[in-house]
Amino acid sequence: VPQHVWRINLDTPEEAHQNLSFGAADRWWEQTDLTKLILASNKLQCLSEDIKLLPALTVLDVHDNQLTSLPSALGQLENLQKLDVSHNKLKSIPEELLQLSHLKSLLLHHNELSHLPDGFGQLVNLEELDVSNNHLTDIPTSFALLINLVRLNLACNQLKDLPADISVMRSLRQLDCTKNYLETVPSKLATMASLEQLYLRKNKLRSLPEFPSCKLLKELHAGENQIEILNAENLKHLNSLSVLELRDNKIKSVPDEITLLQKLERLDLTNNDISRLPYTLGNLPQLKFLALEGNPLRTIRRDLLQKGTQELLKYLRSKIQDDATNPGGEPPVTAMTLPSESRINMHAITTLKLLEYSDKQAAVIPEEMFDAVRGHPVATVNFSKNQLSEIPPRVVELKDSVCDVNLGFNKISSVSWELCLLRKLTHLDLRNNFLTSLPEEMEALTGLQVINLSFNRFKVFPGVLYRILALETILLGNNQVGSIDPLQLKGMDRLGTLDLQNNDLLQVPPELGNCESLRTLLLEGNPFRTPRAAVLARGTAALLEYLRSRIPA
Repeated sequence: VPQHVWRINLDTPEEAHQNLSFGAADRWWEQTDLTKLILASNKLQCLSEDIKLLPALTVLDVHDNQLTSLPSALGQLENLQKLDVSHNKLKSIPEELLQLSHLKSLLLHHNELSHLPDGFGQLVNLEELDVSNNHLTDIPTSFALLINLVRLNLACNQLKDLPADISVMRSLRQLDCTKNYLETVPSKLATMASLEQLYLRKNKLRSLPEFPSCKLLKELHAGENQIEILNAENLKHLNSLSVLELRDNKIKSVPDEITLLQKLERLDLTNNDISRLPYTLGNLPQLKFLALEGNPLRTIRRDLLQKGTQELLKYLRSKIQDDATNPGGEPPVTAMTLPSESRINMHAITTLKLLEYSDKQAAVIPEEMFDAVRGHPVATVNFSKNQLSEIPPRVVELKDSVCDVNLGFNKISSVSWELCLLRKLTHLDLRNNFLTSLPEEMEALTGLQVINLSFNRFKVFPGVLYRILALETILLGNNQVGSIDPLQLKGMDRLGTLDLQNNDLLQVPPELGNCESLRTLLLEGNPFRTPRAAVLARGTAALLEYLRSRIPA
């Protein structure tokens, strides 16, 4: 920074020495002290302690530079109200910063901060604080003193929990905790009466908190977690909610109490495990957007989902009457139904070529399920959401016809040889089991195109997959895979999608950039340092290009 910038309040302007007739604009002796200084988007590596010569500053903006530290003299700018030091390389904040008692906006996002000073709560007039995209693992308890804070952004850090004291921030309207490692949310958070927007996406939450006092909450974003249950208690107080985003979780059912959310405008339940919906959803008066793709819905045809929200709501309303006459939605058992066949849907077997016994929490598949097939060519098997500890050996009886097998959400710890004989298999879903490896015999599944192994216990990439050359999609997210072999992956020239999110990859081999068939490569949530999050965010093509540029010549 040129020295005369720091001395602008002190030095007599150049023109004062030359100009002898002063117009109104030139009366330098009436100039006020500098109040705003913007040095953004330069290449500054440090700021001079001379900054203290500008005590009237109310705004200092040095974002997008290369600062590794801040001068302690900052603490003398007692009139400062807005400080933007985002997009730098700061590893710490000087304690003197905490003396800025008039500071209202402090932007620290996209730095390399691993901790914040304990006395942070001294900044009592702060209304906006952004510390997103740093390396923070905890929050100082003194945060509770920031009672005037309106917006708090903690996204993209390494927080495992939030201090319960955060709940006394009585002015807080927007709280963003996206992309951390939160497994729970303090129950006291539910007492924050001013909260309007809450972002909890991309964490490790298994349930939502209850919100008894959040009467003003308008937006709740909790997608990409591991939420399994949506309770009436989670919803019934949220009278003002207009956006509820719960995509990419493991929610199995939607409670009827969702109809209490009379102001709901957007409901996103994409990619969950919902098999049926309360038809009363159709009565929500403000609902403009309802997303349900990627759920095993039995009662709603796929083509209906593609017709848009209004058609879907109209259909749900039409079913409310049907539901009243046959509440269970299951065909009634008549005197003509044989006891042994009452749980077997012969129509599904003969017409839909589907053998289904899912969501029954069963430890074994009843023998009569296989007996009922009796030579009918079954194409699809769905035994998901049970308590199976092994793959039912009798699946081998379906080897001449079955091409889609779903054994997700069980307790299977190994893949049996019987499964390896299903030569026509194209789709195999084994997500949410206890698998640590795959047998070499799986190489015989030469037609396998899609395999879902997410949420298992793999520590290494299953080597046999490299040899199944028909594979187009490999989903291995949420395991503990530590490395991949880019040379073997390059040989898989049909592989278009590779999901390795939330694993233990410490490095990404640059040669992965040579896998040019990849259209989707997902690597978020791994502990590697490079590529940085900004590169990942640009999409697969840019990521592959970046990796290729790093290959040693």
